Amino acid sequence: MQNAKNLKEYRAELRESLDNDFLRSTMDKFAVAYPVGRANAFKGMDVQSLIAEVADAKDAAAKQMDQLYAQFKAEAEKRGVKVHLAKTAQEANEIIAQIARDAGVKKIVKSKSMTSEETQFNHQVENEFEVVETDLGEWIIQLRHEGPTHMVMPAIHLSRNQVADLFSDVTKQKQDNDPQKLTKVARRELRKEYATAEMGVTGANFCVASTGTIGLVTNEGNARLVSTLPRVHVALAGLDKLVPTMHDALRTLKVLPRNATGQAITSYVTWITGANECATGPDGKKEMHIVFLDNGRRAMADDPLYSQVLRCVRCGACANVCPVYRLVGGHKMGHIYIGAIGLILTYFFHGSDKAKNLVHNCINCEACKNICAGGIDLPRLIKDIRARLNEEGDMPIETTLLGKVLKNRKLFHTLLRFGKWAQKPVQDGPFLRHLPLMFMKDQGFRRFPSVAEKAFRDEFESIKPKVANAKLRVALFAGCVQDFVYPEQMKAAVKLFAAHGVDVDFPMDQSCCGLPVQMMGERQATIDVAAQNVMAFDPAKYDYIVTLCASCGSQLKESYPNILADKPELAIRTKQFSERVIDFSSFAHDVLGVKAEEFNKSDEKVAYHASCHLCRGLHVTEQPRNLINMAADYAKAEEEEVCCGFGGTFSVKFPELSEKLLDKKLTNIEATGAKKMVADCPGCIMQLRGGCKSSGRDIEVRHVAELLADKLK
Repeated sequence: MQNAKNLKEYRAELRESLDNDFLRSTMDKFAVAYPVGRANAFKGMDVQSLIAEVADAKDAAAKQMDQLYAQFKAEAEKRGVKVHLAKTAQEANEIIAQIARDAGVKKIVKSKSMTSEETQFNHQVENEFEVVETDLGEWIIQLRHEGPTHMVMPAIHLSRNQVADLFSDVTKQKQDNDPQKLTKVARRELRKEYATAEMGVTGANFCVASTGTIGLVTNEGNARLVSTLPRVHVALAGLDKLVPTMHDALRTLKVLPRNATGQAITSYVTWITGANECATGPDGKKEMHIVFLDNGRRAMADDPLYSQVLRCVRCGACANVCPVYRLVGGHKMGHIYIGAIGLILTYFFHGSDKAKNLVHNCINCEACKNICAGGIDLPRLIKDIRARLNEEGDMPIETTLLGKVLKNRKLFHTLLRFGKWAQKPVQDGPFLRHLPLMFMKDQGFRRFPSVAEKAFRDEFESIKPKVANAKLRVALFAGCVQDFVYPEQMKAAVKLFAAHGVDVDFPMDQSCCGLPVQMMGERQATIDVAAQNVMAFDPAKYDYIVTLCASCGSQLKESYPNILADKPELAIRTKQFSERVIDFSSFAHDVLGVKAEEFNKSDEKVAYHASCHLCRGLHVTEQPRNLINMAADYAKAEEEEVCCGFGGTFSVKFPELSEKLLDKKLTNIEATGAKKMVADCPGCIMQLRGGCKSSGRDIEVRHVAELLADKLK
């Protein structure tokens, strides 16, 4: 659980995880193996279409949540089941406790249920009843008095030795660390619990309204024992688990195990319709109850933005691919629910005090959005929660100041120009020797670049190509880094474009894309900057708006329509603007159609870092690799599409995490033997180049455009 009072305390907790070598090793192995297993499980299937179907069905179910509940209740009660509705977590626990009291229950066995974790059922009732978890992982963490570190694999953070020591204490016998033997120990110890418990509590993966049926998806079979052996069965389920028909449940079942663990199907899928036979129950029937939990779900269903949260199928895949979760594990990457969805659910289910630090621990790499079985735009929701938290409390002074500066383009650019002179005492060529002390803490793992002598905007008129009979007219969007720090990247693109007869323009009223202030939760500054940029470009004058920054490109193309949704006066212009935005590699490869014969190709090995917002934000994957191969010998690195650890303000807030991700990235690049690497984003280049400089690695880091311009015949 997350109880840090401030970011400083939270960072100290993160450090504990980073120092846990077993955790790091386990998470690394899982992160590498998971994508392979998932790809095999989905082989031959149209995954995106299936996810879209699941999303549409879940959206439709959320809109008729109350009707589905009423239908489910009527159908289930026809079959001898008592159905309850709890408004809050506490109410749900009290309902179940009262059922237990009325039935004379002393012992309760449980199967795995994230909803019961959400209500903290065990903590609430353990003083009155004996509660035994029967899922192997859940039993282990119950014995250790800790919460799950993953929604599907709750004890993934523990070694076999730790489990063997734990079981030795429990059984008072020395236990071998062989996993199969440890599993047998658990089976032996838990069998007697099933046989002596009066009540079983399960969750429910699906609640089918048309038949009053619940569905349980498990790998261990313990849920079947929990739901059949005790004379009382209680299922606790969120209202979001309601679906109209069995067909809807089976559709989601096609996605759930494949996305969770790379399994085509789990070992057990159990469907229960009505109270089953039970020799010791009244009238030979089991006493069965289903408790539905609201806890804010109905309000969420009415929210036009956050209703998509109810599409979550609890597969945990957003954690499986999260580079931050991979470093720190679930106890530091969630409160009850973990991973990207956990950052959001913590805010709604457990309050802003639990979410205020957690929600900043998202690097915005979009890996979660790319893998989500319900197609939830998790990064967007996390950024929105940051804005909500700022609006609910005191806005951090640095956020307020940055927002005010970025909203005033002339002031922002004046400060950047001033930086050119202010940096002189600490400038070391293209790098700074150090930052002022207040900005320097824990940032020594990378060197920061110096501001360029001349901004791109100040050079543009002198380098603007004179093109007769231009076949295309494009506007360049530089973003603040390429405009003022890396203008050579922009000039490289201009050189290539001129060789292809492209007329290039650079609208001077453009400014920062606004992503940095959006990451800090400054909502109004984000809107103001976006509007400023849209007004700076007249879309009717250009065929394309080309950017060499993947993060800017994703922000301009994918996020601006949402950010400016409440400005109807800009709706048409924003649509035209976003439609024309294209990244450099796609423009060069797909639009200009550059060919290998245009370049003096060398046999120099060149590695590639796939920037998050290019490969996942804009879904551009093959174009930059093909371009590299036209000019040099492309050297494929391991985990090319894993984040480099920059993430804008993330790397400043969490330097210890940024450093680990950067080191992993550079180690993988080194393993290729390449002495040069390229990327499509100046932010990544800043991180990678600064990391090479600081660590003494002999790797040149450049933009794809520079590689092509250098090799142009």
